[in-house]
Amino acid sequence: MRLIERILQIASDPDSIILDSFAGSGTTAHAVLNMNKADGGNRRFILVEMMDYAESITAERVKRVIDGYGEGKTAAEGTGGGFRFCELGQPLLINGNLNETVGEEKIREYVWFTETKRPWPKEENGNPYYPGKQVQTAYYFYYERQQVTTLDYDFLSTLPRDAEGFFIYADLCVIPPEELSANHITFKKIFWDIAKL
Repeated sequence: MRLIERILQIASDPDSIILDSFAGSGTTAHAVLNMNKADGGNRRFILVEMMDYAESITAERVKRVIDGYGEGKTAAEGTGGGFRFCELGQPLLINGNLNETVGEEKIREYVWFTETKRPWPKEENGNPYYPGKQVQTAYYFYYERQQVTTLDYDFLSTLPRDAEGFFIYADLCVIPPEELSANHITFKKIFWDIAKL
């Protein structure tokens, strides 16, 4: 742990956010908490661990460091502080395809957030493919489970013209690029453009 503390002394400042994408037993968090206690810093940490011991070992160690551990002569005073443990859900993409077990609502929520960097407002305008509108741009995620969707004139005719611009996700597009541009429409191919986010 001394090595990690020394690295953090060299490569961070008292307000840094430290990322450890291979958290293991939580040594980096332990070092950050020790340093904050020693110098009054406000360093924060993000730990990522994919193994099933993240809760039983990694998070448990961080709790003990914060609260204190041991008894008698071997007792270690807690560092104080806090942390939040989160478990990720299922992956959005599997082998280059949308993971349909995630559910369409979660996929729409993900698309909305990656496009707008805001929580999904769950607006409705009568169109089932409409996640919402922001800054006069309307977003549509034209997706049907196990079916190819096509951005065509029929689909466009179903959209209200209450926005200055449109982002439309679909599997295919048959409208010429110059016409999309003239109508302020950005087409995004469902898998390709989601995979690039």
